[in-house]
Amino acid sequence: IVINCAAIPETLLESELFGHEKGAFTGAHIQRKGRIESAQHGTLFLDEIGALSLQLQAKLLRFLQEQRIERVGGREEISVDVRVVAATNTDLEQALVEGHFREDLYYRLRVVVIRLPLLRERDGDIPLLAKAFLHKYASEANKRIAGFAPEAIRALETYTWPGNVRELENRVKRGVIIAEAMNVTPADLDLTSRYAKYEGESLKEAREALEKELIHRAVTRNNGNLTRAASELGLSRPTLYDLMDKLGIRERRKA
Repeated sequence: IVINCAAIPETLLESELFGHEKGAFTGAHIQRKGRIESAQHGTLFLDEIGALSLQLQAKLLRFLQEQRIERVGGREEISVDVRVVAATNTDLEQALVEGHFREDLYYRLRVVVIRLPLLRERDGDIPLLAKAFLHKYASEANKRIAGFAPEAIRALETYTWPGNVRELENRVKRGVIIAEAMNVTPADLDLTSRYAKYEGESLKEAREALEKELIHRAVTRNNGNLTRAASELGLSRPTLYDLMDKLGIRERRKA
């Protein structure tokens, strides 16, 4: 059972997770099981768990500790046996510092942590994913597109993809819609200026130059505050530190 905590309004999320009794609120004409109860003896995947309010975090923590829930508007405790997997793009360690995420819930969930590498860390995946998205959207649009122009492939491989796979998919979708030739170009992908600036450099040199530029701009915009710069770049603070060390960037670090 999957639920995206960021995609459901706060007013509905509690009912979606825990269910509700008949008459619990306006429009609750029947009793309804929530996602947790529906996942009985199975797995519940909580996507974007960092979007949960502190109130729902407290209720989720109680469920994890006691394996019991109460539906909205109910008084009966219901036993549940559910495995929980959670994911987020949020830097939860920073959310702890800022008081947006409960420390007890964080450590309750942090049993086995799997870090998914950023798209730019998976060089070989970029062309494969791009081609898969191209075929998907070309088919949906009923357009005859052979593939990507060579310079478009290089632009895709050079760009650092701060928005990861979602950004790649959206750019390819845009390229398919705009393309007038048989091959998608950097202009179709809106990568022309980013690509042209590094013309003549090797892929490694171009990527490092662009990463340095993006990091420098983010740090400057945030007055040297690397925590905010990391958040703006879609990175965790430790990942930004590691990347800066790798690229030889010596910025004054502020908490």
